[in-house]
Amino acid sequence: MASVKPVVVYPPAADGGRRVRVDDQFLGIAYGPLDIAEFLRRAGIEDADEAYVAATGLIEWRGGGPGAWAADRDGDSA
Repeated sequence: MASVKPVVVYPPAADGGRRVRVDDQFLGIAYGPLDIAEFLRRAGIEDADEAYVAATGLIEWRGGGPGAWAADRDGDSA
């Protein structure tokens, strides 16, 4: 069985994007669960999809879980 390294998803930035890394490798900036699923597919987890991203214990979510994407934007809606 192959060793699987944890995926770390960092808190949302001002633009809502979240840095994603595996071990010491930066995978990219995700703007939603589908972006993370694509990063995981490129890393070899072929069955990764939005449901997988929300449910897997492989991901360490920092600064909010799979539903936290926008930075606090008080006053955006009038």
